[in-house]
Amino acid sequence: MKYRRLGNTGVVVSEIGFGTIPILSGDVAVLPDYYSPPMETAVSIMKYAYDRGCNLYDTAIVPEYGDAEIKLGVFASQIGRDNIIISDKSRFFTGAEMYSAVVTSCGNLGTYADMYFVHQVDLDNVDITFGAGGAIDALCELKQQGKIRFVGVASHYYDILLRGALDSRVDILQGSGNLLERGMMDRVEGEPLFQQKGFLLNKVYAAGILPTFFSTSSLISGALSYPISSAVIGLGTYDEVNAAFSYDDDYRRLSFDAVIARLEKYFPAIPCDRCQLCECKHGTEIHIILRQFNYYFLGKNYWALRKLDMGIEKSADLCKHCIDMPCLRHCPKDINIPFEIQKVKELVATHVRNSRI
Repeated sequence: MKYRRLGNTGVVVSEIGFGTIPILSGDVAVLPDYYSPPMETAVSIMKYAYDRGCNLYDTAIVPEYGDAEIKLGVFASQIGRDNIIISDKSRFFTGAEMYSAVVTSCGNLGTYADMYFVHQVDLDNVDITFGAGGAIDALCELKQQGKIRFVGVASHYYDILLRGALDSRVDILQGSGNLLERGMMDRVEGEPLFQQKGFLLNKVYAAGILPTFFSTSSLISGALSYPISSAVIGLGTYDEVNAAFSYDDDYRRLSFDAVIARLEKYFPAIPCDRCQLCECKHGTEIHIILRQFNYYFLGKNYWALRKLDMGIEKSADLCKHCIDMPCLRHCPKDINIPFEIQKVKELVATHVRNSRI
């Protein structure tokens, strides 16, 4: 295991972080393979990773990650709290809610969190999060009180992460990316402001579906080719720990064209890397629609269609009648976005028709 610096925090973390979703127990079936190991097994798997050099463990507040936070706290007490770095998070955006959440998390862990993230900051809550009396202000207060060490912002949106990179209150960022959905990370790589912050990368396996098409070594090596502090991988078995920790440390990155060419052997992949440059004057999040289309064929068909069915007809109609189309001008992949949106609409409509037969 190799280690990297966590931005300007003075902390070093293992290149692979242990994502605790797969070791949770509870009604939170968020991965294709859901294990629900008992406490003893979960702690043993975390220790197995620790013995192989992992010192970063990422979790979230109960019940968002089931009981993973509690299991991590037990592991920390057994292995020695000072020997690991704990990353925690919750989806609360006002200062009062975030303050209460951190106190709850520390109680569940039985100790402090090294870093605590405002989780899944998006366009609907970004101003509350960053504004006066928002979640970031609360985390700064908790940092002063010694309940956490570092303030974090986690988001799937580049502009929000950039806002965090510009904010002196924020120590660490967490974003998503992988060999397919790499557009945001390509932009992060090209922006020097991010180099001052610690950066954790999640969704390296795209919620567990990309290892069907690519080796775990190529997925992790590609992730670590970006200027990040650690790639957080969801780990639920000893075999998954072994697979994740056997990555090639030459940090080779498959070209995007090579990734699409491989996927096109199985389905008509839309060559969208989710760079998020496809602006829509109607507010349609084009990159999410195109992602869900690919995810349908990558193995998350029910989840993808359920998400697409929430507004695709309206989005497709707006797209069909749009005469401005800034999305076409700004797409670096030259994707025929109006055509693809109609194709996605037809996929959903076919699914609905078939489900009624």
